[in-house]
Amino acid sequence: METGEASSSSRKTTSIPGTHPGDRFSRHVASSDLPIREAEPGRFVAELEEPASAWGKTWVRLRRILIGRPLRTTEAAHERIGKAKALAVFSSDALSSTAYATEEILRALVLAGTAAYAFVLPIGLAIVLLLAIVVFSYRQTIRAYPHGGGTDIVTEDNLGIAPGSFAAGALLSDYVLTVSVSISAGVAAMTSAFPSLYPYRVELAVAAIVLLTVANLRGVRESATIFMLPTDAFIVSLGALVLLGLASLAGIGPQPQPVHAEVPLPSSPLTLFLNLRAFASGSTALTSVEAITDGVPAFKEPQAENA
Repeated sequence: METGEASSSSRKTTSIPGTHPGDRFSRHVASSDLPIREAEPGRFVAELEEPASAWGKTWVRLRRILIGRPLRTTEAAHERIGKAKALAVFSSDALSSTAYATEEILRALVLAGTAAYAFVLPIGLAIVLLLAIVVFSYRQTIRAYPHGGGTDIVTEDNLGIAPGSFAAGALLSDYVLTVSVSISAGVAAMTSAFPSLYPYRVELAVAAIVLLTVANLRGVRESATIFMLPTDAFIVSLGALVLLGLASLAGIGPQPQPVHAEVPLPSSPLTLFLNLRAFASGSTALTSVEAITDGVPAFKEPQAENA
């Protein structure tokens, strides 16, 4: 909290420039109530008061260990991140969706028997085409709203408050479901690799959510540093998987081992509706593509170009 020039009055009002051009905030500070220091001639900054009780001091220390120290508004610009770290922060949601999107296609097609798996590739290509259209649309949104314009803001500006609120609700549901489904899919993969962890799958999922929460509360820049390693590892491992698959298809390198398991009998005919259902299930790969348009202000200048 900041005040303007020093004054003998107990309360002073001033207009403070905001983070973005055109932003102004009128702030009232009781100088007798807050410890202040002079940041520069005529400009005073309020300091946080430390609690006097032992419990209060312990809580402040614990909070700073977990999520770091509080940041002043003037430090917000230094928290912006470059493209390398932004890839880890804003692409992790979209990347996690690709980890289970193909599985969802297979779950739908298996109702018609294993012969229906021949439609996985055409459905996947259709989803990639849809993804290209969505990315093209969001690139236009970033250019039109260089200071940040998510789905709700764009919808409200062009269609009104009610559609904008509806879009905001859908976006909130999407984020909640992305976290829950991604965590569940990750824990399922972990317990598949290490079956001894299966009885603790709920505890593992809760621990992962807590870890993600704490990492995000530490700020964009620190959370980006934390997420860079697993995100880059996922990209490299997924690329290696694709290359190994292509090499195996060409008869080079290791060949897939046959799996001896009972195949369920077809319970549904291979209809257009079943293919559309598989397409809809696989479209979970598109979730959270809009995260970058929501987070344009977190990029370093030029923000829109980097986003």
